Amino acid sequence: MRCWDAGISTWDKRLTAKMTSMPEEAVSPEAIALSYELIRPYIRRTPVMEVSGEDFGIGAVPLTLKLELFQHSGSFKARGAFRNLLTRAVPEVGVVAASGGNHGAAVAYAAMRLGIAAKIFVPTVTSATKLARLRDYGASVSVVGQRYSDALAASETWAAETGAMQIHAYDQIETLLGQGTLGLELEQQAPEIDSLLVAVGGGGLIGGIAAWYRGRVKLIGVEPLASPTLFRALEAGRPVDAEAGGIAADSLAPRRVGELMFPFARDFVERVVLVTDEAIQNAQRALWSAVRVAAEPGGAAAFSALLSGAYQPEGGERVGVLLCGGNTAAVDFS
Repeated sequence: MRCWDAGISTWDKRLTAKMTSMPEEAVSPEAIALSYELIRPYIRRTPVMEVSGEDFGIGAVPLTLKLELFQHSGSFKARGAFRNLLTRAVPEVGVVAASGGNHGAAVAYAAMRLGIAAKIFVPTVTSATKLARLRDYGASVSVVGQRYSDALAASETWAAETGAMQIHAYDQIETLLGQGTLGLELEQQAPEIDSLLVAVGGGGLIGGIAAWYRGRVKLIGVEPLASPTLFRALEAGRPVDAEAGGIAADSLAPRRVGELMFPFARDFVERVVLVTDEAIQNAQRALWSAVRVAAEPGGAAAFSALLSGAYQPEGGERVGVLLCGGNTAAVDFS
């Protein structure tokens, strides 16, 4: 078993009291701040960009774009990956994860940085771009089944057979804490925003951010119409199965949101808006055309809510938009 931070024993003593079975207590602002302190040397402090809605033809709305697609491995997932690997005892056999692509790439990247073996299971919907990134980071990759749930089942079998440490993409305390550091960072960079639009798949990102802000900003979830996981969960009052398709299926279609994130969504997410695949594609094109940002479908989903009118800001509202992933080759550089 290996731990990777020289000061981990002291750090653990500071956090142990918070690591209870209740996510509301374990994923506290204090624990998120301590997690940021720990992972900061391994992640990028991604920039924000101040723009106007006029740049996109939606009126003079002040917008703050958080460019988390510039994070190591191409998405916010690196935060949760490092939070796992730096604080958990990793067996010699290494780690295993299931992913539509971005979580796997983040785990593979973090494992590469720390000299750990990584096995990643992905479904057939995973894009060629993401598969290439996984292999570039030295991970062993297996393509299994059509959806994330198939890859997850295969990864659990592998863990049981080999003793590899599982790193869940969203339904794990360590993962939520890592993703919550994005909220902390954004509040430092843009304390003036009134609302924040966040794409939702399994809910680890919006759950962690909600755990940090706890109502200090109006938090809006954005999901594809073809995979309304949090939308259905909030309707039902608990995580339930939902459709799992659409153009962003490799990042925003896990079938249901995590149990651990749900209390934060229930308490601190104002609402979820749904967007079409066409709206997401239009957002990708608009971001590239106006500000030369190349976002993958899941990474552009939050912005598509503004561009399509699925979310309409109030007068004078200062809107933050999280661009959370950029693992795409869908840009014509000719």
